[in-house]
Amino acid sequence: MNKNLLGAAALVLATLLFNPAWAQEAPTADRTATGGAQTLEDIMRRQEQLKLDESFRSENLGNPANAAPITDQLGTRGGISDADAWRSIRYNKIDPTVQSPGPANGVMIQDEGIAWYKLREGPVITYGGSALLGIIVLLVIFYFVRGRIMIDGGPAGTTIERFKPVERFGHWLLAGSFIALGITGLITLMGRSFLIPVLGPDAFATLAAGSKWLHNNIAWAFMLGLVMTFVMWVAHNIPNKLDWQWLKAGGGIFTKSHPSAKKFNAGQKIVFWTVMVLGVSVSLSGLSLLFPFQMPMFADTFGVINSVLGTSLPTDLAPHQEMQYANIWHSIVAFVMMVAIIAHIYIGSVGMEGAFDAMGNGQVDLEWARQHHDLWVADVEAKQDKGGSS
Repeated sequence: MNKNLLGAAALVLATLLFNPAWAQEAPTADRTATGGAQTLEDIMRRQEQLKLDESFRSENLGNPANAAPITDQLGTRGGISDADAWRSIRYNKIDPTVQSPGPANGVMIQDEGIAWYKLREGPVITYGGSALLGIIVLLVIFYFVRGRIMIDGGPAGTTIERFKPVERFGHWLLAGSFIALGITGLITLMGRSFLIPVLGPDAFATLAAGSKWLHNNIAWAFMLGLVMTFVMWVAHNIPNKLDWQWLKAGGGIFTKSHPSAKKFNAGQKIVFWTVMVLGVSVSLSGLSLLFPFQMPMFADTFGVINSVLGTSLPTDLAPHQEMQYANIWHSIVAFVMMVAIIAHIYIGSVGMEGAFDAMGNGQVDLEWARQHHDLWVADVEAKQDKGGSS
């Protein structure tokens, strides 16, 4: 399965989580007893967010051709009753005239926000928060079981340049902005539940407003760092046959072996592509949230998924639904990135001796470099012998 299909499958999974109703077929209901109106079973299925064919209501909007003669009772209604008119509003089947034009102003009723709110306040916070705590606990356990990965035989005492200043700037721009975005994002998403009881509503209101402002503006630094690191390192992160050998050996993380690697090993390549793919995704959904109703993406995305996988995801979305999908997707992707980056921070700091120096001052111990990136060291030394640069 290629990357496009994997991405599509992940989006379908998130979509099904957002509205479990799409994962189930709607049974054919007998509404003869109610004259075509909804039944108790319809109401119960809707409350449980199960699949429900709403066409018996959404398409029953009245028909002027069926109007009674004007001399008859209700003939002045023109074939459309108040209930018909409200159903038109309920299913966004009208073309209203509004005083303040805008892509969302003409939508008078949009009740999918209830499902969005329940998902946001329930599974997203519960599973996302659990994933963050879980990875921290696992890394603590791993540290005490495996211990710190040391330099065999100790440091050589001489160093080699691992990353140039511009590379370190791009890395720290991306890393620093992501950490700030993660903290402010968590405050915005989870603060109401966890911080109001501690800080009180007034203090939290100030904190939340500041977090939102920082989050929206630091996002530009994150996107710039994403572009910089991609341009500088994409050539070094193309997968090759060495990566499979590195993965089979566990990268020396679980054992004391040291598989050969160039400037970036397979583990670092996984982190790189995870950050790049998810970083682009979280940036796009973030831009959609920064410019409400101006950058709808999910209707077109669902259309592509339907054409590839043969699914029947909705492609006619109200502007509010687009924003709700963007918000949920933004949160899910951000949580996945935070889990990956926490593991990356661990191995680049306390988990491995000498690793932090690579991004700290750009110079790493020569023995460390030979232990973890022997082919890269050989290439640098060969260029130096020929009078070239690293």
